[in-house]
Amino acid sequence: MSVHLRPAIDDDMSGIGDLHYRSRAAAYAHILTPEALTFGSPETLGEWWAERYRWEREAHRLTVAVVGDELAGFTYLGASENPGVAELSAIHADPAYVGKGVGRLMMAHAMTALRSYGERGVLWVLEGNARARRFYEKGGWAADGETRVEPIGDEPVMQLRYSVDLSII
Repeated sequence: MSVHLRPAIDDDMSGIGDLHYRSRAAAYAHILTPEALTFGSPETLGEWWAERYRWEREAHRLTVAVVGDELAGFTYLGASENPGVAELSAIHADPAYVGKGVGRLMMAHAMTALRSYGERGVLWVLEGNARARRFYEKGGWAADGETRVEPIGDEPVMQLRYSVDLSII
């Protein structure tokens, strides 16, 4: 399987919305209620990503992973609100590609890109998402003690902040 990473283009947004919707449903099925999992729609998420990227494209990077002509994943990153800190805001693999190396490839690429935004990287992960937490920990990230509660749909969800020293990677 050959995976190609490239910057996202406007034509990718509906596919990103669809992938985000399916990835969220698969990854969070054991954490969230069915109502929270079906919040929004693939179309709504595609429109949301298009609008977000329209406003943030000068300061953020949206990268897609492609296998053939199929979207296999995406990452979104940029500077955080804290000086010298980069944030990985999103990393999603299509459920069909989970466990096949797409996530590792996207993470390696994201780690390199994060360095251009700061010396420390941060990301937020759902507390109950043990699989994602193991993935991040294998990649050198560690929970740093910061927490927040953010809604998905109307459901409040505990999130943990993970960080990594980008200067030693």
